[in-house]
Amino acid sequence: MVEIFTVTSPFFLLVFAGYVATRKGLMPVAAIPGLNTYVLYFALPCMLFRFGANTPIHELLNIPMALLYLACAAVIVAMGLLWNRKHQLDWNNSAFSALITTFPNTGFMGVPLLVALLGQAAAGPVIITIFVDLVIVSSICIAISRLQPGDTHAFSNAMKKSMRGMVSNPMPWAICLGALASATQAEFPALVMRTVELLGNSASPVALFTIGAVLARSALMKKTGEHVAAAIPVNVFAAIKLVIHPLLIFAVFSAANAWGGGMGLAFDPFAILVITLVGALPSASNVTILAERFEADAGQIAKIVLVSTAAAFVTFPITVAALKSILGL
Repeated sequence: MVEIFTVTSPFFLLVFAGYVATRKGLMPVAAIPGLNTYVLYFALPCMLFRFGANTPIHELLNIPMALLYLACAAVIVAMGLLWNRKHQLDWNNSAFSALITTFPNTGFMGVPLLVALLGQAAAGPVIITIFVDLVIVSSICIAISRLQPGDTHAFSNAMKKSMRGMVSNPMPWAICLGALASATQAEFPALVMRTVELLGNSASPVALFTIGAVLARSALMKKTGEHVAAAIPVNVFAAIKLVIHPLLIFAVFSAANAWGGGMGLAFDPFAILVITLVGALPSASNVTILAERFEADAGQIAKIVLVSTAAAFVTFPITVAALKSILGL
């Protein structure tokens, strides 16, 4: 357990450093969009491309893993939607609070953390989950957020708008290019790869610091108007993210191993460990930005991110240790 904390703690401490720096005014709030742009359009795509190019193509094209992970995400989204609609929350806030409950912080935190913890072999399953969450889960939740009584075209129009947004997101493209490089065994000039390596190496510290800054900015925002998302139970949704989500993933993939071997649904213990730990990650901070863009209650969404991130400092290493013991790794 001490060894696990030694690996995981610096990642959370960098988030804390960004939070404190912003709350104390050392990090200007106006600089956060620039940090987000650097991470999203430069550092993270280079890191994902490098990991993808160095991962065997058959690991990146694991369709059964992607489908089972998507099924687990659908269950968690449905749980969030049912809770919120039962408490008369509007579709917009229902959709984004459901998304934050299932969307792990894989890009900014998960890839570097799990690779540092488990080695390069963890990159393949993690990249699969990023693609599923970015392209499918978030697009569907954004479309659901646009539902309005009597508007029969809202969902389809929102899906089209969401997919256009995904096309402009560089991370899925970086994953696809990395997979193509892996499949073709392409070799690039040393100058290009050295530049990609430098940018990719900067992704982890800058992204983690940016998470803290984004959370601090949300905490500093003044509340205006009606508090529309008062029905969102922040602690409950954070608990679903950190406990129910990984438990569901572990149960589904373990069941696939037990009963689905004949259908090609068997997964080795290491893959189950990685995919379950993805579910155990805290909520993704970029959902807060999406909530702001679509005029949902970003304050409540940010609280779920904040609570889940703080709690994951303890819950994530415990989950790692428990899973390694159960799986015999």
